[in-house]
Amino acid sequence: MLVEINMVQVIQAQNVTVSYLKERFALQKSEDEHFFSEWFDYLPEISELEKQYLDRVITNYLSVLENAPLLEEAVKLVVLSPLLDLAGFYRPPFHILTE
Repeated sequence: MLVEINMVQVIQAQNVTVSYLKERFALQKSEDEHFFSEWFDYLPEISELEKQYLDRVITNYLSVLENAPLLEEAVKLVVLSPLLDLAGFYRPPFHILTE
């Protein structure tokens, strides 16, 4: 009787970075704007200023993503908060409550 034992390496999520994944799995960033083309169907037009703001959110996200574990609080600060601001969710009639 042969028994095959596979050793599985467990890595804590807080220790995983994009740099680690790139090195370990030969990941490459796609610059193809149509990589997920279904995301671009039926979108409203946005202003040039809004495009610049969104580009800055993307740049900030990619900067944080590259070398740090992307934990929930980082996503809230770098991505979610700026998007909520851009969408007007910090102005009336909306109100925010925190823990």
